[in-house]
Amino acid sequence: MTPQLNWHSEGQGPDLVLIHGWGMNAGVWQDVIPMLSENYCVHWCDLPGYGDNANVTAMSLDDIVELLLAQAPAAASWLGWSLGGVIATKVALVAPQRVTQLITVASSPCFMSRADWTGIQPQVLTHFQTQLVADFAVTIERFLALQALGSKTAKEDIRQLKAAVLSRSQPQLAALTLGLELLENVDLRPSLAALSQPWLRVYGRLDALVPIKTEPLLSTLYPQSQSYVFTNASHAPFISHLDDFIAVVTDFIG
Repeated sequence: MTPQLNWHSEGQGPDLVLIHGWGMNAGVWQDVIPMLSENYCVHWCDLPGYGDNANVTAMSLDDIVELLLAQAPAAASWLGWSLGGVIATKVALVAPQRVTQLITVASSPCFMSRADWTGIQPQVLTHFQTQLVADFAVTIERFLALQALGSKTAKEDIRQLKAAVLSRSQPQLAALTLGLELLENVDLRPSLAALSQPWLRVYGRLDALVPIKTEPLLSTLYPQSQSYVFTNASHAPFISHLDDFIAVVTDFIG
């Protein structure tokens, strides 16, 4: 029997699923949900091993997708941030009938830098992996700083992200380790041609984790997708540019 995730819903209208990123929890959506729920029925949960679902274990990306699909709406728009964007994209590929529209925020189909691709340098993830075992709190603190790097509202961005992290119980080390492995190894680029849904890619031009150079590459490879770049945002545009972010999402979903 598939373990049950704790899900939450708010609002009325077309269904919209929100998926958070690595090291965080669904608390990151605390300002987003009230605004989106004015027009949509918003669904969210902590990923397996995080927050309310710390007791649920996933061993792979496929496990995470299976757990989410077991209780997600029959058909919905899916919005994923950072690693959550990879997860939402995988859901759209595995169960296209369940995903009406796809929105990826500060995300990449391939997070790791490769010979033909710009991304996170391997040593950055290796350092996080090593630090994670030694000191979770310090690792997350550094990750928060990296996410806000370049943002004109960096201090406030970090404060809000940190508040979200501390609002729930600490994630399981196994879940954090799996997340880093996914960031390091998953490359969905060869599969993206199979995406049939309308796809919006949202970026922060100053993002230190998802280089803006990936935006034109994906626009060329997948002209059926749309993109929006927040000029003065970093890795969390839904925090630094909340009102504009809501407008972009609402305009896309309709």
